[in-house]
Amino acid sequence: MSFTVLQDDAWKAPPEAKELKNPKPGDKKSIKAGAKVYKQFCVACHGSSGKGDGPGSKALNPKPADHTSERVQAQTDGELFWKITNGKGMMTAWGPMIKEDQRWDLVNYVRTLAGSK
Repeated sequence: MSFTVLQDDAWKAPPEAKELKNPKPGDKKSIKAGAKVYKQFCVACHGSSGKGDGPGSKALNPKPADHTSERVQAQTDGELFWKITNGKGMMTAWGPMIKEDQRWDLVNYVRTLAGSK
């Protein structure tokens, strides 16, 4: 018998992350750049619509976060940026691999996924 662990609210960014301000405007240019980064680095696990159902998610426990969820969307840009940067468990720490400005573009793109529920 196997059990699937779902991502829960246990992964909290530190308080100072909440205060980080996104220096990139959430405009079309940033969102388009973020979509490109998302496709390259995130789709395999989080899926093309961000629901945590990418092909790589089948082998992961806990399952990747659903970026369309209220739980994810309620986080500040700084919290999302911190999680993308630092990772946890099976979530890769993308800080060393994705440039800072691209990670902020990625946050802007993740914001657009709320409409794909």
